[in-house]
Amino acid sequence: MADSASLNRGLKRRLVGALALVVISLAITPLLFDAAGYKERQLENRIPPAPKPFAPLSVNATSLDVEAAVIEIQSASAAEPVNISPAPAAVEEAVRSAELGPAPAIDTPSLDQDGLPVAWALQLASFRDERNARALQADLLKDGYKVYIRRSDSLVRVYIGPEMQRSRLESLQESIKTKYSLDGMITRFSVE
Repeated sequence: MADSASLNRGLKRRLVGALALVVISLAITPLLFDAAGYKERQLENRIPPAPKPFAPLSVNATSLDVEAAVIEIQSASAAEPVNISPAPAAVEEAVRSAELGPAPAIDTPSLDQDGLPVAWALQLASFRDERNARALQADLLKDGYKVYIRRSDSLVRVYIGPEMQRSRLESLQESIKTKYSLDGMITRFSVE
């Protein structure tokens, strides 16, 4: 009897498991087969029809009455001279006092002996703790400067640049000095 009871218990478990599989498959079947393929085959065609080619124009040479038009060209007469009054003194003074940038011949980008462009960077600070360098970098980036960091031995250096014209960095150096109270040093930019 013990064997028949264990057989009945095993049969009950198999039936319950089969019934559970049937219920689960009935629940999943609509999710898998939702007739999406049928909908895709029934899509509208949204491509417009091809345009009709243009019919060639036909021109009858006999129907055109073309008369030659003669245009007389007259020589231009000398115009009266125009008197230009001198510019006001305030304008002339403003032009004279206008601060011009460096002469192009002085600050023109050039190449070094290896054929590489000469670029410059403004070294702002050196830190032992990288967190301080990152904090300065974040402040400068927030203000719109091109900032990068270089690590050497035990120091982390913060740079602005590179710039092809040294004069740009010189003017930038003055504004950084007033805004951040940092005396920068202009150095030759190198890749590493």
